[in-house]
Amino acid sequence: MRRLVDPAISRKTWRALEPVHAQVYFAPENQQEYAALGFDVKANPLAGYFPARAAAMGAVSAATVQATFFNFSEVAVAFGMDKAWEIASPQQLIEARYRGVDAALRRLCGDLLDTPEVVEAVSLARTATQGCTPYGRPLYAGNAALPWPEVPHLQLFHTITLLREFRGDGHIAALVVEGISGLEAAVLHVAQGDAWTREPLRKTRVYTTEQWDAACVRLRERGWLDGQDAFTDLGREVRQRVEDRTDVLALPPWEHLGEDGCARLRALVRPLSQAVLDGGGVRVR
Repeated sequence: MRRLVDPAISRKTWRALEPVHAQVYFAPENQQEYAALGFDVKANPLAGYFPARAAAMGAVSAATVQATFFNFSEVAVAFGMDKAWEIASPQQLIEARYRGVDAALRRLCGDLLDTPEVVEAVSLARTATQGCTPYGRPLYAGNAALPWPEVPHLQLFHTITLLREFRGDGHIAALVVEGISGLEAAVLHVAQGDAWTREPLRKTRVYTTEQWDAACVRLRERGWLDGQDAFTDLGREVRQRVEDRTDVLALPPWEHLGEDGCARLRALVRPLSQAVLDGGGVRVR
């Protein structure tokens, strides 16, 4: 099938835009907003992540969150979602999330926000989202049903959220096609060797050592990992196939926007992304 744009543009554009979204998971302003609702984010940091991100889908169960977020353990999700909808409604969490984003982006990006460039970026990103469809994309679909914010920089955050959740939902589909579980996806991420190491990722996803080791054994038996839990040639091939399929599944909005539009959007958003990174945002790998 002939593509309107190179699938590599999918990953390239995601990388350029992602920091503007990803700061929501680390900004103290967001944690303060969730704490004000009654979440004990100091004792349970996951309470500042799972409910706020899941809220766009409504008051869903912990099992639904685990299925859609994919690579966290059942224990992690149960802990993070414990009594979440008793503490606050999804609507309260959505509103708190956007208040936190507003404050965080104003702190991180300052005068870069109130510019014609942000308005233009919103227009381009919104055009891209017109190429998205909700089928099989639960996190995208939930966010797509939310009302559009009124302030331009929050509109930009919203459109970037739509585009990254659309990609993320497709990435999970690509993993499922290969028969890769959430835990196995985490192990393979470590095997890639350019991002997380084993213990930090195991602990943040709340898997036991025994669970992690068992996943390594399964992947060795499939011929994907060697005795040091690094990629074999076959494992590297599978990993690349997942990434390539993810890029293709994420392509519809970028085909709709067109190659020139994608390039312009990246150019407009890069200064904001860099400001977020300079202010302590997490660099996208």
